[in-house]
Amino acid sequence: MRKKNLVYTSNENTFAKEISILEKTSEMRILSNPIAWKIVNLLSGRPMYPAQIAKELKIYEQSAYYYIKKLLAIKAISQVETAFVRGGTAKLYKTGFAAFGIEMNWGERKSENQNNGKINNRVQTFFGEFIDDGLFNGTIVVGAPDPHGPYRSSARDGHYAVQLAFFLGSFCSLPQNFIVKLDVDAKSEKISRTENIITIGGPGTNIITSEFNRYLPIRFDETNFWSGLIAPHGKTHTLDNHGLIAKIKNPFSEKVNIIIIAGVRSAGTKSAIIALTNHGNEILKKFSQNNEWALVVQGFDMDSDGKIDTIDIVDEISIGNS
Repeated sequence: MRKKNLVYTSNENTFAKEISILEKTSEMRILSNPIAWKIVNLLSGRPMYPAQIAKELKIYEQSAYYYIKKLLAIKAISQVETAFVRGGTAKLYKTGFAAFGIEMNWGERKSENQNNGKINNRVQTFFGEFIDDGLFNGTIVVGAPDPHGPYRSSARDGHYAVQLAFFLGSFCSLPQNFIVKLDVDAKSEKISRTENIITIGGPGTNIITSEFNRYLPIRFDETNFWSGLIAPHGKTHTLDNHGLIAKIKNPFSEKVNIIIIAGVRSAGTKSAIIALTNHGNEILKKFSQNNEWALVVQGFDMDSDGKIDTIDIVDEISIGNS
């Protein structure tokens, strides 16, 4: 199977979803089986274990196992977690793609940028795993404004989530559930292992960012989060207006992704937010969805009005996963 982004328009809005391209007739036969297709649709809603699937579809549990094995083989579904059921451990499965299809090797045409050129394919690819059937699929985590965490620090950059949310709203819609959480709530709910997450704020003020800091291609100094960013080649970025944008697979569960938007200080976080929302087409030129990627930007107030209006790229790291 190959995966691509399926981009389509509806009511003058542009949407994208990840589609799995079927390349073998054997894969097509599996998905064309009515029971297998019912399982794929059932598992698109929530993770379930075989006994639940069998009960829901009113089939024998042995049949459920049979089709699960077939669907796993073509990666139409995947195991996402385990649960303790009646004294044993049960595997929970979920549908892996929002769409399946076949493709011939001709007929491509260049698609014009939508949204008056503000959003292009680079931006949509960057957020690809966070968009499911036109809806935002993830959680934005901001630092709590009250003293918390090992440093008893208070975050001052949570309101930057508003800027990011407006930006995301230009090419996807909000789901019914609330998408913003404080880091202390996200920690207690243990969502950092199960959901796509965008964290805003550095590891000193956002305890979810601190969980992933050590895995970033460019990371905050673990000995003092406020002292700056360290790149693998030894270069450091220590100014208050230095901001980091990074995207990695979750090191604890590769089924979900992590985006970090953070600064050495709150001014750096603001620089990173502005870079992504106002200059996304430019800063994402070298981004590849197959790589773990990090970018350091620096914000400037060129017209001396007290507001950051210009962004420079000062460092970039891309580490291949394919």
